[in-house]
Amino acid sequence: MLTGNEPTPTIIKALDVALILHADHELNASTFAGRVTAATLSDIYSAVTSAIGALKGPLHGGANEAVMRMLLKIGDLAGVDAYVRDLFAQKKKIAGFGHRVYRTEDPRATHLRRMSKEACERTGNAHWFEMSARIEEIVNREKKINANVDFYSASTYYVLGMPIDLFTPFFAVSRMSGWTAHILEQYAHNRLIRPRAEYLGPAVGQEWVDIAARG
Repeated sequence: MLTGNEPTPTIIKALDVALILHADHELNASTFAGRVTAATLSDIYSAVTSAIGALKGPLHGGANEAVMRMLLKIGDLAGVDAYVRDLFAQKKKIAGFGHRVYRTEDPRATHLRRMSKEACERTGNAHWFEMSARIEEIVNREKKINANVDFYSASTYYVLGMPIDLFTPFFAVSRMSGWTAHILEQYAHNRLIRPRAEYLGPAVGQEWVDIAARG
């Protein structure tokens, strides 16, 4: 339905693998956001909407969009090294690397790397995989940071004909199964999620100024 053409077995397998790998992943930001909303006994639609709002951020589900836009900006393999080193010099993060939980390679990235290579080669777009592999090599060597699930999903989706603006919605379609499972579990064993905050500001010397006297 994306392209108007009957997909090849490679494309079918790639999308199936991506859907499975993205279906659930512990208590990530979007799942936590959904459970927080469900914990107030708000309805499931509101809880899922909360999860979607968290997912769309570039530090969560929106990261693969940023990865593909980066690849398009670089253009070809010859431009990779200079681009990456320029980001290093500016102390900027490279999308698709690092994870709050994994200190080794994201196991989902292992499968998507293979799918990206196969899909890119079979569609005549091997340069997107080659660029990605070179970026990963430099970042891993220089910064000791591993690729996460978003890094290779970008090139995989792109060569399968998926518009970049649909990357995150496709992620959401897959993650819906995980979100709803967590939300239903929250309802079944509910306790309001209400963390406490500790004030660390000045303890003394705070003076109240009448509103009429404020500048």
